Amino acid sequence: MFETLKTAPADPILGLTEAFKKDPRAEKINLGVGIYKDEGGTTPILSCVKKAESRLLQEESTKSYLGIEGTEEYGRSVQRLLFGNDHPIVTGSRAQSAHAPGGTGALRIAAEFIARQLSSRRIWVSDPTWANHANVFQAAGLEVVSYRYYDADAKDLDFAGMMTALKQVSPGDTVLLHGCCHNPTGIDPTPEQWEILAKCAAEGGWLPLFDFAYQGFATGIDEDAAGLKSFAEHNPEMLIASSFSKNFGLYNERVGCLTLVADDSARAMAAFSQIKSIIRTVYSNPPYHGAGIVTIILNDSALRTEWEGEVAQMRERIRDMRELFVASLKARGVTRDFSFIGRQHGMFSFSGLNPEQVAALKRDHAVYIVGSGRISVAGMTRSNMDALCDAIAKVL
Repeated sequence: MFETLKTAPADPILGLTEAFKKDPRAEKINLGVGIYKDEGGTTPILSCVKKAESRLLQEESTKSYLGIEGTEEYGRSVQRLLFGNDHPIVTGSRAQSAHAPGGTGALRIAAEFIARQLSSRRIWVSDPTWANHANVFQAAGLEVVSYRYYDADAKDLDFAGMMTALKQVSPGDTVLLHGCCHNPTGIDPTPEQWEILAKCAAEGGWLPLFDFAYQGFATGIDEDAAGLKSFAEHNPEMLIASSFSKNFGLYNERVGCLTLVADDSARAMAAFSQIKSIIRTVYSNPPYHGAGIVTIILNDSALRTEWEGEVAQMRERIRDMRELFVASLKARGVTRDFSFIGRQHGMFSFSGLNPEQVAALKRDHAVYIVGSGRISVAGMTRSNMDALCDAIAKVL
């Protein structure tokens, strides 16, 4: 049977990493995949994670199955991280959370829930958005349409275009929003714009689905949830797909969470029972180790403080790389204005490089960038900055 099958196209991001690994050039630079690198070019294990993991190994007494949704402690911890300990959603038990295998797993379960249980099978995503969003949603049978987001000329948010598009969303449709550190542009709405968007959702009757993969990487742990809290104030229902790959450095542990919010606890429980039914047919129940680490850190005051400090260090290093990148290009006499990169947030930015320039960087200089021109700022270091900026200056 298999002799009729053709080779699938390489993933635009992970496939780039595979090509990078095969490149024999010693000076190669990978700015494709979204993985945090420290100044030495490695992806470190956070100190707080090591401590929590040690405790977990000492205290763990069984390897028995978890429940379908994971542990209750993990779900409560995630809800408090998203909304705060005293938020009405938390104190009123209006949220239910399921431990998912990574943020991608959370998105796929959300997609299956929308496709199977809601009246509309249409989801709106930003243009541009993460390259895998459409694949995840289409695999669940959803119709994917886009709304305007990025102004390529101004290198900024096209908020007017975004609002025009979202006012056309039909009641019952779902709209995907990036909680912070928009991937791939690095451009987020302001608090005032989040408030406008939240009211637009309430007036339009559409369901917000937040992809929240970078909490803490923009401005701060609590500050980055401003958009989510604005929506919670005006909308009784929403879905949130959290990922702890980046802000806990737990990439290979695949730690994610899908949180459902309803207007009261009874409706939240009823809707969540459908999510549990979906999970049972997909992966039955989740792994424990990564979620156990997150739970320990979020519920231990000393480890929580240490974690927030380590997140701040990662956030500040990325911000420093943005500023150094802009200054280094300017020092090389590059006349194109790259100052917008210094104003953006998170691991990614749209560089404005075209496909031909991206191809030349890979071919002639061993610099790997996604074809769209998206760059992972987290892959920049002081040691590779000169080579990177020299290469970009040559292809412009």
